[in-house]
Amino acid sequence: MSATVSFPVPGPRGPKDVTVSYARVGRGEPLVLLHGIGHHRQAWDPVVDILATEREVIAVDLPGFGASPGLPDGLDYTLPATNAVLGALFEALELDRPHIAGNSLGGLLALELGREKLVRSVTALSPAGFWTEAERRYAFTVLLTMRAVAQRLPLPLVERMSRTAAGRTALTSTIYARPAHRAPEAVVAETLALVGADGFDATLRAGRTIRFTDELAGLPVTVGWGTRDMILVRRQGVRAKQMIPHARLVRLPGCGHCPMNDDPALVARVILDGSR
Repeated sequence: MSATVSFPVPGPRGPKDVTVSYARVGRGEPLVLLHGIGHHRQAWDPVVDILATEREVIAVDLPGFGASPGLPDGLDYTLPATNAVLGALFEALELDRPHIAGNSLGGLLALELGREKLVRSVTALSPAGFWTEAERRYAFTVLLTMRAVAQRLPLPLVERMSRTAAGRTALTSTIYARPAHRAPEAVVAETLALVGADGFDATLRAGRTIRFTDELAGLPVTVGWGTRDMILVRRQGVRAKQMIPHARLVRLPGCGHCPMNDDPALVARVILDGSR
């Protein structure tokens, strides 16, 4: 069931109230799910029901994405500020060091929360932050192009395109290896989420100098990478393993940048195994 929660977050000019939309389902140890830039929590829908058989699942709309409003004046979209927001969210939802899984931007945020010792395990699917400068520029160009195209498409056209496999492929093949598997209504909703993502530009600006450089010693870490990721190429997974030697690096055959849609059973198993 979806809900919202508001809570204060410290800022340079005093605390600011932040509101976050989330959905909470299932029973067991808590597991927080974080989506990528321009997406929303429904990116996790293909795996939530499987995960909820063994975990209490909390899927979050990051501030400025999905149904969560943007950050108030005085707070920015840098990693330290976002860490503070998510740490305060955990307190507001009474989550004591939950497991966490994230995709893309969400994967980087999950790793950052691990570095801050705010979680008990991390599963990162195609996380940002292990790129070369050329790879980062390429990824940002793809993301900006995706958003520019989505902004130019009239909603009736998006709805028509979503009703055919060819149309869904045209709209989402950059992030999914099997775009025809995505439900038409989901394709429409995530196209609208990309268009309406208030935090998109500020998040990209904050990401220009980001590299993840922590071994996360003592924390269970799983890194999964789709073999058909067209945004963050899979050799970045090898770099992640070199940076975090004890991490479990999992190949996701036939999966794209958002693997939850491409192989829900495999992705759910990877997350559950990584959050024991």
